Amino acid sequence: MTRIGLLSDTHGFLDPQLFTHFAECDEIWHAGDIGSVKIIDDLRAFKPFRGVFGNIDDRDVTHECPEHQRFDLEGLSIWMTHIGGTPPRYNPIVRPGLIQHSPDLFVCGHSHILKVTRDPKINNLLFINPGAAGKHGFHPVRTVLRFTLDAGRVRDMEVIELGKR
Repeated sequence: MTRIGLLSDTHGFLDPQLFTHFAECDEIWHAGDIGSVKIIDDLRAFKPFRGVFGNIDDRDVTHECPEHQRFDLEGLSIWMTHIGGTPPRYNPIVRPGLIQHSPDLFVCGHSHILKVTRDPKINNLLFINPGAAGKHGFHPVRTVLRFTLDAGRVRDMEVIELGKR
């Protein structure tokens, strides 16, 4: 069993509340538009960290995080990238990979819109976008997700609202 804290689109702002909300998590995942290496360093110092760079991230962040992360955890295949689109309108760059090697979980950011849904057209994968945790963008409320991966299942999905942008 692994508890995950998932965030995206911090754009250089790391809300101190996250350390309380993610205290019981085993790993922290960041789905891009991190904004600075300091955020990566702060999250790595707190918990094991997995992240991908986003379209606003500079060379320092891209040296620390790849564009895509594909990995297996708790019996689930996971693909995390920043610009993934949304079901059924996936980014044309990732769509072929989703069809040919569909993961159980597809995690992305970029839209600043919280969305968790199954895609029955692509192996019933679970699409997860945690919304935006930062203050830059058009989202009215900053959001993150917390959930558990356990023996091939996703359980206890929680939306955490961090307050207004």
